[in-house]
Amino acid sequence: MTMNLKSKLFILKITGVLCCLCFYTSAHSQKDSLVLNNRDIVVGEIKSMKNGVITIETDYSKNDFTIKWSKVNEIYSKNNFLITLKNGDRINGSLQSIEEGRKLRLTSIENQTNEAVMDDIVFLKGLKSTFWSRAYGSIDLGLNLTKANNLWQYSMRSAFGYLTNKWQLDLYYNDIRSRQDSVEPTERTESGISFKYFLPKDWFMAASLDFLSNTEQALKLRTTGKLGVGKFIVHTNRTYWGLAGGLSLNNENFSNEQESRNSLEGFMGSDLNLFDIGDLSLKNTVYAYPSFTESGRWRVDFSLDAKYDLPYNIYLKLGWTFNYDNRPAIAGNDFDYVVVFSVGWEFNR
Repeated sequence: MTMNLKSKLFILKITGVLCCLCFYTSAHSQKDSLVLNNRDIVVGEIKSMKNGVITIETDYSKNDFTIKWSKVNEIYSKNNFLITLKNGDRINGSLQSIEEGRKLRLTSIENQTNEAVMDDIVFLKGLKSTFWSRAYGSIDLGLNLTKANNLWQYSMRSAFGYLTNKWQLDLYYNDIRSRQDSVEPTERTESGISFKYFLPKDWFMAASLDFLSNTEQALKLRTTGKLGVGKFIVHTNRTYWGLAGGLSLNNENFSNEQESRNSLEGFMGSDLNLFDIGDLSLKNTVYAYPSFTESGRWRVDFSLDAKYDLPYNIYLKLGWTFNYDNRPAIAGNDFDYVVVFSVGWEFNR
């Protein structure tokens, strides 16, 4: 009886050890691995790769590791990602290195395979079952207080988006307010929603609805709806540059006595992102709107943002926004500009 009990205890111990080993192996077999150019290996969960930087979460650090994509020689993962190639192809699937020299095999969830090199990958996004794994966003805040004339200035810029392998949805809200003794308050509020549907070869269809209220130009509310098509001209780990064009419907209500205006416009636009400059990135957009129904009228919207990344997803941003209208509601106020310095935080990007 004693030997039988000892045998049972021994079997239980062996079974427990084997179960632990199986659990350990199973848990770690799902880990992603990066082999760097210097042959160092980083094991963890790949969260994303964008702007030439890959982010991986590890068990041995509280903070995620960020590594330049050009420093990664091999990658191994069985997890699914949203994958974007520089030729515009978008794949929902996994990727594995198949030999040294930065060569990869891409396998879609439909089990279709493709081969690429590391430099062909311009975007990765780890897929999970939760909504937040595909969402991203940011918020910036700025505040300026001056004793002279009791000057008070406040600014906020925020954005939220959701990305799939076929489409992208973005929302934004920006607000600037200024108060000063013996001076009329200054307010500028922008908000909007945009939808982009990805087509082959880096083409896309785009639709957006934007709202602008601006005391400088007596705009109580400008509503602009756009529908068009665009293409990424450059799509690499250093630069994104896209062009777009289409039709725009513009409705304006003013805070002075001028009657409201409606116009059908065309639009031509450029979006440029530069991010292979250390922790600094630059984003520039410019859109021109020639009117079809108001002969000789045209408008321009321009923005330039310089962002410097800090630890913990915090950043510093200097932004410049410029609006021009050759037929404004108030004579002499044909343009308006705003320069904002702010501190912000972003997630999942």
